[in-house]
Amino acid sequence: MSDIDTLIAWIKESKNIVFFGGAGVSTESGLKDFRSKDGLYYEKYDYPPEEILSHHFFMNYTKEFYKFYRDKLNTRNFKPNITHEVLKLMEDKKLLDCVITQNIDGFHTDAGSINVYELHGSIKKNHCMKCHKFYDEEFVFNSKDIPRCSCGGIIKPDVVLYEEGLDDDTVSNSIKAISNCDLLIIGGTSLNVYPAAGFINYFRGKHLVLINKDKTSYDNMCDLVIHENIGKVFEQIKKEI
Repeated sequence: MSDIDTLIAWIKESKNIVFFGGAGVSTESGLKDFRSKDGLYYEKYDYPPEEILSHHFFMNYTKEFYKFYRDKLNTRNFKPNITHEVLKLMEDKKLLDCVITQNIDGFHTDAGSINVYELHGSIKKNHCMKCHKFYDEEFVFNSKDIPRCSCGGIIKPDVVLYEEGLDDDTVSNSIKAISNCDLLIIGGTSLNVYPAAGFINYFRGKHLVLINKDKTSYDNMCDLVIHENIGKVFEQIKKEI
């Protein structure tokens, strides 16, 4: 029996499955990740991307922030891929309890998944910092320079920047889901981003599975490790469920 066959067998026998995903889930849609050798953090800008995507940079150099944001985080020309689609199918079939994602592209909700916890927020949600009025991604990405509300306030994306904390409800719901599931599938993440990566330490279930092209420091903790493109794995899952 192959590793993917083992995973499929576990999916069929499990009563409560949680999927925890990272950048590798979205790169197969054509997006760049951040930390790989071809990622955004290795491109050259006037400021390091880690600084541009920080709270203090947004507050002090808002115009420069939005130049980078529009150039590199606009995902409107990309679509969900096979992994997003199969996770939605698993939810429909009552096989999957929820998706926990570190990605901000909103592809899981685009694919139709309902129970999604976006640890780092979403580019699809934006609010005025003054009156809290909501604006969608189209308004922000189509704006010139700094997007502003009808009240004159600056609009900020609901994404978690460096120096900002994660949303308390999202964190507690994610930890509760991981604590209660019997199969946790981790996909497309190097598990280097904290505190999100530390959430998997709350798992107390039966099977812990990691699907990632490269090795991670968590490999030896898992019951099953598949070093493969996540899309290829989920194509096989789709055939069997």
